[in-house]
Amino acid sequence: MLLFPYIPLKESDTLMGIVVVEVCDGNAITTLDLEEILEKEYPEVAVLSSDCLSFCGLCRVKPYAIVNNRRIFGKTPEECLDKIRAAIEEELAIYQ
Repeated sequence: MLLFPYIPLKESDTLMGIVVVEVCDGNAITTLDLEEILEKEYPEVAVLSSDCLSFCGLCRVKPYAIVNNRRIFGKTPEECLDKIRAAIEEELAIYQ
């Protein structure tokens, strides 16, 4: 039994949020405006901010984000952003 009706997509339809990037509000990565940066660069990306992502203490240790359930780390927010972009590119390559 389907809980949601299946709606086939046409080639002309735009998919939104194929890649989900999750960030914790207490993380150093929030010094960058990830939502504005990533959603402008990649229309297929949805950036979600949460109070806590339940990786206790990780947000205090180093900048990180979760890209489609995969943790991405960096030594600096900028390095983490570069790695997030690479992870997004990998995810989007699946749909090409």
